[in-house]
Amino acid sequence: MKLAIEHTTHFEFEEITRHSVQYLRLTPFDSGRQKVLNWSLSLPTDANEITDGYGNVMHVFTIDEPHSNFDITVSGEIEIMDDLLEDDDHELSPFVYLRQSDLTKPDKALRDYMTTSPQFTSTHDGLCGLINDLQTRLRKESPPNADPSSAADAFAHLWGDSISATHVFLSCCRYTGVPARYVSGYLYSPDAKEMKSHQWAEAWLDDSWHTFDVQLGLTTPSRHLKLAVGLDHLDACPLRSVKSGHGTEAFSAIPNRRKTG
Repeated sequence: MKLAIEHTTHFEFEEITRHSVQYLRLTPFDSGRQKVLNWSLSLPTDANEITDGYGNVMHVFTIDEPHSNFDITVSGEIEIMDDLLEDDDHELSPFVYLRQSDLTKPDKALRDYMTTSPQFTSTHDGLCGLINDLQTRLRKESPPNADPSSAADAFAHLWGDSISATHVFLSCCRYTGVPARYVSGYLYSPDAKEMKSHQWAEAWLDDSWHTFDVQLGLTTPSRHLKLAVGLDHLDACPLRSVKSGHGTEAFSAIPNRRKTG
C-alpha cells in the first residue's frame, strides 16, 4: 500500500518569543516494512539534519528574532510492505530499551499490578494479554493540551490516549525484563479523511521487534507509518520546541491530506 501525505502544522506561542529552537522528528526511515519513496520538509528557516542517539532523522532549526507563530509543511510518499515484523532497523542494542525513563518509571501500584498478574509473561501471548487488559482498564480521556503523562499518572487516572497507554505498556514490559521502545508516527484508517498522529510500542521478543498498539488493541502494524523511536514520548515526539524563558513543550503534527494507492 502506498500512502501520499501532505500536512501543515501551525505552531503558535501564547506570547511573542525572541528565541526558540525546534527539534523535528518528521522524517520516516526505511525499514523491513516501510519504504520512503520521497519526502520533503518546508520550514521557516534553514535547518541542520542530524541522526539522534536512537537512529532517528532529526532536523534542528533556530528562530532568533521576535515571533509568535510559524508553519511546518511535510509531504511525501511511503510504501507500506506486507511484512508485519519490524527488522532491527537501528544499530542500537535492543537492551538499551530496558532502561526506565522519568515518564515510564513504575510506582508501587504498577509494580503490584505486574506482580499479581503472572499471566502477563514475557512472551508474545503474554504481552497480547497485557495490552488487552490495559485497553479495558485505561478508558478515560486525559486532560486536553496537557503535558505527556507518566506511566504512573496514566495508570492511576486510567488515561487511555495513545501517549499515556504506551507509557504504561513500556513501564510494564521493562519491569518484567522485556526491552520495549516508544514509537511515534501516523495511523491510517480507510474510514478517515486524514491520517492521524499516533503512538504505539514495540517489544523485543525472539530476536525481533513486535508491534503492540495499546490504545487500539492491535499487534499488527499494517496501518502504521513510523517516524521515530525512543525511550518515551519526549525522545520520539514529532515536534518539540525549546523557548527562551518558557521551558520546553512537545507537540504532535496533525496531517491534513492523505491518499492511498
